[in-house]
Amino acid sequence: MIQSKRKLLALLLGIFAIHFFSQITATAAPRAKYVFIISFDQGNPDLIQSTEMPTFHSMAANGARTWEAYTIIPPLTLPSHTSMLTGVGVQKHQVLWNDYQPTNGLVKVPTIFSLAKQRGLKTAMFVGKEKFKHLEVPGSIDTLVWPQPDDDAKSVAKAFAAEVGKLKPNLTFIHFRDPDTVGHKTGSHSPEKTQALRDCDEALKIIKDAIAAAGMEKDSVFILTADHGSHDSKDKNGKTVGVHNTAETADVVIPWVVWGKGVKKNFTVTKPVVQYDTAATALWLLKVPLPEDFWGRPVTSAFN
Repeated sequence: MIQSKRKLLALLLGIFAIHFFSQITATAAPRAKYVFIISFDQGNPDLIQSTEMPTFHSMAANGARTWEAYTIIPPLTLPSHTSMLTGVGVQKHQVLWNDYQPTNGLVKVPTIFSLAKQRGLKTAMFVGKEKFKHLEVPGSIDTLVWPQPDDDAKSVAKAFAAEVGKLKPNLTFIHFRDPDTVGHKTGSHSPEKTQALRDCDEALKIIKDAIAAAGMEKDSVFILTADHGSHDSKDKNGKTVGVHNTAETADVVIPWVVWGKGVKKNFTVTKPVVQYDTAATALWLLKVPLPEDFWGRPVTSAFN
């Protein structure tokens, strides 16, 4: 009788141990092993929707999206991307300038890369503008690449493709400057800017193919978004140029598309999405706890 009770106790303890450790494993496992945030600088959502971008549109159709997410005010590249990658507004991160100014130092609040590194994750940035060095907090980014002399979208994508198989970063930010560079010169919806978006789509395909070749795609989530939109204005010579310096809808509405592991297919996100939510969603996917003072919230409705 005593021996039977001992066997029963051992069996129950074994079942409990299996359940207990399986729960720990389930809790610890990230929702996605790899997260890629890809920003189309000056990516007006209406222009993206009307432009032939087969890779982008396929991911939008087979994932979750809203064409009416909102950026911060002022809708400028560096302040906006800082909110995207810190999860807080300009009032908190205080990156109010929009050029590379080394004397201004680095961002003073934790970035999502800082928080990811605290959890032992690998991080990377591949960018088209030098100003992103203001986000390179020491010890937070394993690899930051600003390809030179060319820093267009395809050059950024090729630099990424050459490294991703070796790096296999858990959290990556990729920036395409082309629509912004061209838009400022030729207008917010010019044929030249439309071509720049097509070039970005080809770059997106290079990135997606490289991730697949590295065997990472099935464990990955992509977030496709923008820092701001733009509207047309006249320069001092009367030429039409694209600008983004107001609270007008054209300047502050951005696309937000998520595709990959666990993402609902052909799903329209109806919950309001703001710039800081990208940071929160990336951390949520990687099971990195959000700080209490985070402004962003993960867009959980986009996931199964």
